[in-house]
Amino acid sequence: MTMSLQSEDLDASPYFPKVDRAISTKLRSIGLLSTFPPTACGLATFAAALMNGLESVGVEQVNVVRVTEKQNSIPLQNLDPHVISEWCLGSAAAEFKTSSILNAHDAVFVQHEFGIFDGPDGVNVLSVLANIQAPIVTTLHTVPISPSPNQKRILESIVDLSTSAVTMTQTAYQRLVDSYKVDPHKLAIVPHGATLPKVSTKPPLNKPLLLTWGLIGPGKGIEWAIKAVSLLKELHPDLRYLVAGRTHPKVLANQGENYREGLIKLTKELNIEDRVTFDDSYRSLDQLLALLARTTCVVLPYDSTEQITSGVLVDAIASGRPVVATSFPHAVELLSSGAGRLCPHKDPASLARAVHESISSPITLQKMHAIANELALDHSWDHIASRYLELATKSQSVYPLSPSL
Repeated sequence: MTMSLQSEDLDASPYFPKVDRAISTKLRSIGLLSTFPPTACGLATFAAALMNGLESVGVEQVNVVRVTEKQNSIPLQNLDPHVISEWCLGSAAAEFKTSSILNAHDAVFVQHEFGIFDGPDGVNVLSVLANIQAPIVTTLHTVPISPSPNQKRILESIVDLSTSAVTMTQTAYQRLVDSYKVDPHKLAIVPHGATLPKVSTKPPLNKPLLLTWGLIGPGKGIEWAIKAVSLLKELHPDLRYLVAGRTHPKVLANQGENYREGLIKLTKELNIEDRVTFDDSYRSLDQLLALLARTTCVVLPYDSTEQITSGVLVDAIASGRPVVATSFPHAVELLSSGAGRLCPHKDPASLARAVHESISSPITLQKMHAIANELALDHSWDHIASRYLELATKSQSVYPLSPSL
């Protein structure tokens, strides 16, 4: 099987050059290792979207090995037809089976987080990767700035076993280069993908709506946004804040609805329960895009100072929505262009000021909207899938491609 790279600059920079269309590919089958819907987590959502993107740019077969705990295993006939096997954690036989199944593909794409695989810090993923001869492209969703010795060893081994390792931000890339013993030639930066709306609408100014969405739990910083809304109630009497999303399954299992109930109690204490709405309804992608279309500004008040990727942030930008966010690394990179405003962590006064400055000026709001629209083009899933395929074809002279299914 003969393939050629579409760019002469692949090795010159961790960033790929921009492309105007999907690359052609002779990779007929891709094996995808990840959590996967109906599992409710960002990794599963990412994997499903990448799968759709790969098909849209011409990959004939994308097959998924779904990583799941035994108690959450589901008969294959009840899952998405792309799921051809499950790696049920806790079984050495399942690990061997996973390697064998993935080996039957032209290339393997792995989604990595420390908490989704077997063993301390998910170390058992290494034995699976070590038994795969096909090219491996691994997306590193977490790159700790202060890893434990075991995490550091695992991440270094993953890069070593992979043909290419992808980070989604410059921050994560630089951490790997500075703090880990990895081959920088194996690293690439490919942004988080997003589904672009068919029509990008301007943010509404009349009766402004703030939105935070995604899986809810401690660390999301929603309490700071609620306090910011309280500070704005005189300046913006029509302002409303919608918190859309279910409680994270792991939070729900361990703490119940304590966090959400605490937030509701806070709105009552601040006498703004009529301005803040909590909606835990499930929304399809089309419904989410419709909600974003009537949103004035997305608020991401996260507590974490280490978050290197945020799918919610990218989705907001892809919909042309201005964003007010705390200064976590991904927000600092993506919003520095002017598509939003950054605030210190746990500072409701700064959040209130940033929201006020954003929604009070139609000119400011329109500028942020226009910049977000420009950024969106680089995040379409078709574009992102093409970049992943370039990385897979990059390895052809090093790894013989396995027969297609």
